[in-house]
Amino acid sequence: MFRRVDDFKTIWQQEADKTLLVLGAIPDAAAHQAVDEGHRDLRRLAWHLVETLLELPHHLGLQVKGPVALGPDGFIGAPPPTMAEIAAAYRAVSESLLDHVGSWSNSELGRNFSLYGETWTGAFALQVLVAHQTHHRGQMTVLMRQAGLVVPGIYGPAKEGWGPLGLSAPRV
Repeated sequence: MFRRVDDFKTIWQQEADKTLLVLGAIPDAAAHQAVDEGHRDLRRLAWHLVETLLELPHHLGLQVKGPVALGPDGFIGAPPPTMAEIAAAYRAVSESLLDHVGSWSNSELGRNFSLYGETWTGAFALQVLVAHQTHHRGQMTVLMRQAGLVVPGIYGPAKEGWGPLGLSAPRV
């Protein structure tokens, strides 16, 4: 749990960089990959991250801005056609989040907010934002594997990352 706003900002920047690494590894030709019909594909999962960075902070009084606006229904509409556009939108809303959260004092982390029918502290809401992104980023890496893409190393080398380090990939 975050006790200082600066701690969140540090973690968020590290996690945002990891997300941008994943988004940058998805070519437009593979963005349609989904686990099954009726489930989000890579493009929609990536766009959901953008959407969430506008929607969840809104409940905390943070007016995060980006190249798209949150609609009255809490959604931002269909994703743009290219992964580069989604990555650019993600970068913009992520930077705006950091700017807006940076205006908070540490005491805002202990303040209660109403989110999704529950009462969350500001610190908990920010932790959920990080965990939510990590969850969907993990889903994206599985879909990338199913599409035959190379998954970038996030918290250490991915399967293909061991060789350049002069090491053998762990046995499966």
